[in-house]
Amino acid sequence: MAFRDQTIDAFLQQLSSKAPIPGGGGASALVAALSASLTHMVGALTVGKPKYAAVELEMNDLLKQTEALAERFLTLMDEDAEAFEPLAQAYRLPKETEADKAEKSVRMEAALKSAVQPPLTIMETCVATLPLIALCAEKGSVVAVSDAGVAASLCRAALEGASLNVFINTQGMQDKAYAASLNQRAKMLLEESGKQADAIFRSVLARLDG
Repeated sequence: MAFRDQTIDAFLQQLSSKAPIPGGGGASALVAALSASLTHMVGALTVGKPKYAAVELEMNDLLKQTEALAERFLTLMDEDAEAFEPLAQAYRLPKETEADKAEKSVRMEAALKSAVQPPLTIMETCVATLPLIALCAEKGSVVAVSDAGVAASLCRAALEGASLNVFINTQGMQDKAYAASLNQRAKMLLEESGKQADAIFRSVLARLDG
C-alpha cells in the first residue's frame, strides 16, 4: 500500500519502527504536503468573498497550483521510499572478496545517485510552494493568516529535512564532482528559500503580535 493511502496512525507506526522506510525523506515530503494543503485552505477561504474580489483570479490560480503541489509531495513520499530500497539492498551486499567489494561499490554508487533525487526534488518543489504561501500571507483572508504562517514554517522544515537527505547521500558518493554539484544546489535552495520562508513567518508573526 502506498504511504499516501495509509491512515495517519499506520504511517506513524511504520515511521517509528525499525523499517528503513519511510524515513526522513518521506516525512519531509509529508510535511511539505501539509504546507501546500494549508496554503490551499487559505486560498479557499479567500475566494468568493467580496472583500477579496481584487485577488479572486490570483487565488483561483493558487488553488489549482497548491492542489497539484500537494499531490506531487504525496507522490514523492513513495518515490523516496522506492529510490532508497536499492540502496538498502546495496548496503547488505557481501564484501568478502575483491570481486564482492567491486560489485558493492558499483551498486552503491548507482543507488546513492538514485536515492538523492527525490529529496532534491522535494526541495525544488518546496521552492515552488513558497511564493504561493507568500501570496496567501499578504493577500489572503485575514482570518486564516496564521495558517499561512504555519504553512511557511512547515515548508521550511520540509526544505531543511530534505536537504539533510541530499547531503547524507552525496557524502558516500565516489563521484566527488557530482556530489559537490548536488551539494551546491541543495545549499543554494536552502539558503535562498529558507530566508523566504523566514520572512513570511516573521511578517505573519508581526501582524498577530502587534
